[in-house]
Formats: sequence, structure tokens, C-alpha cells
Amino acid sequence: MARIAHLDVDAFYASVELLRRPELRGKPVIVSGSGPRAVVTTASYEARVFGIGSAMPTSRARRLCPHAVLVAPDFPAYRAASAQVMELVRAQVEGVEVVGLDEAYLDLDGLVAPRAAMRRLVEQIRAHTGLTASVGIGPNRLVAKVASDAEKPRGFVVLSREEACARFAAASPGLVPGIGPKTVARLEAMGITTLGALAAAPEGELVVRFGANHGRDLRLRAAFQGTATITPVRIAVSESRERTLDADVGDPARQEAILRDLAEQLCERLARQERRGRTIAIKVRLDDFTTVTRARTLAATTCEAGVVAEVAVALLRDYAPPRPVRLLGVRVAAFAIGDPPVTDQLALPL
Repeated sequence: MARIAHLDVDAFYASVELLRRPELRGKPVIVSGSGPRAVVTTASYEARVFGIGSAMPTSRARRLCPHAVLVAPDFPAYRAASAQVMELVRAQVEGVEVVGLDEAYLDLDGLVAPRAAMRRLVEQIRAHTGLTASVGIGPNRLVAKVASDAEKPRGFVVLSREEACARFAAASPGLVPGIGPKTVARLEAMGITTLGALAAAPEGELVVRFGANHGRDLRLRAAFQGTATITPVRIAVSESRERTLDADVGDPARQEAILRDLAEQLCERLARQERRGRTIAIKVRLDDFTTVTRARTLAATTCEAGVVAEVAVALLRDYAPPRPVRLLGVRVAAFAIGDPPVTDQLALPL
């Protein structure tokens, strides 16, 4: 049976900040921008006891914990710390699929003593970087992922599929990746409030409610059925930059200036990667949360900021947003065949 580990660095962004600012240790720390629409990137465990979590509006987080220390995110520092961690991971395990700056799936097949190897790896990460990590080990990715979250921080949980079903039977279906809040609410309306109940639910009822594919998938996830393979190289099919504005912008000239700035940031990264794409797209979110995308495919690939910016602005002018805008984004896709694959990198919204 395949053995998969999920390694997740504990409160990664906050932990990197605490290494640089040890005087903040033991205090509730929130990593976030400071604008009126900023959201929490991550929070230290001292902040999490107040109910603060990732993606929460920072304004709400500050109401929950007025004495929390707000730290602006430093993504170059996080990428550098991630590179250190993943270098140590790859030195110990051949099959590694990085799924974020702070987490990865590891193929443990072939290791003589996989649990001991993972404990050594966690200790090496702590000794070399000062960061702690949690590990979950299971027969598939789903079990490994949920196990790594079960006893954070510094968790080390090994579960079979059957053990995972028993341990989390009373948990909300939302515990499992891929079952979001809207699905949880719809399940609750059916009287299904736990993973155990979902796993035991008649498939026909779920199919009627959620459709054939999603209905069957929900039962499989509740029973911790998942893939036991990893993909060592994650190839980015597109690269993007987007920005949530501190205040709605109705001025077309200002909107275009923001798009040009985003295009320049995006193309600077693409140039470093030696990547070029043919499809240029924009994302526009209005003040009423209506979200629109527009795209254009060129005859030749490019990573020139001027070209990307002009196409993006032209798309924006063609759309002519009917209301003030709260978010703008630029994306380049359809990369040239033969461009080097991008590993261990994710597009980071600005």
C-alpha cells in the first residue's frame, strides 16, 4: 500500500516573522496588510485562540483581538524560507510534490523506516531554519492532509483510512478538503452534520441533491477515499497578479494605471522564469461583487510588460466597467511549449 506524508510548516508566515522579531514571541501576531479591505494571511497560534483565521477580514480580526500585533507580509522572505525547507525535504525524500510555500506531499514508498525518516526531517527543519512542522501519514493524500492538521502545532499523526473514519466520524464534513461552507450548509439542510453521517448517506440522495459526480465524490471524501499518487513537478498553466483596492475606483484612468502596474509586476516575474504566454486576461470585480473576466489570445507569445499592459487596458476599455471597481487582476496563460516548468511557486495576490 502506498504511503503518503503531508508536511505543513506551522503558521508559516507568522513563524518566519517571529524568527526575525523574537520580541513578538508569545504575543498574538497577525500577518496582514493594513488597508480597510485587508484580510488575514495567517496568524500565530496565540492569535488563533481568539478565533482569528486565514482569509478573515483584518478589521474583524482586530475586533476579536484588539491587542494583536499587525505585521505586513514579506513574500520574498517567505519564499526564501520555503526554499530552505524544501531543500531539506528533497534531501530526504525523492518523490515530493510542493503544493504551497509551506506544504508538500511526500511519497514514502521505498523508505525503510518512513516514520523515523519523517521525525528526522522535522527535526532537521527545526534545527536548520527554526521553523516547526506538522506531519500526517496515511495511505492516501486525503488521510495524510487531514492527519497533518489534527494536532497542530508540531503534530505527528499516522492513520489508516479506517482509523481516520473512526477518529473524525463526529467531525463536520467541512473538516475534509474539498467540502466547502456552502456544501456543508446544504448537507445540514438534509440533516447530515457529521462525516460519519455523510459516509453512511444513501448515494442516490446525494446524487439527486448535488449531481452525479459531486454526490459520489462527497461520499468518497467522507470515507477518506483518495488518490495515493503525487506529482513531483507542478506545472503552472497560468500566472497572475491581482489587487483588492482599499477604496472602490470609478476613474477609468486610475483603473488603467493599476492594470499597468500589475502587468509590470507580472511580466517581471515571467521574465525571470523565461516564460512567455499567448493569452492575456483581466479580472474585474465591481463594488457589488460582480466579477467579470475578459481574455484575448495573441498570434505570438510574450512576456513584455508593454504588450501585456496594452492588451489588458484594451480589454478593460472594451468592458467599460459600469460601476466602481474593488479588484483588478491581470493573467498570462497558454505558455510556449518548451518553457521551463515552474515548481514550488504559486501566484500570490497582491
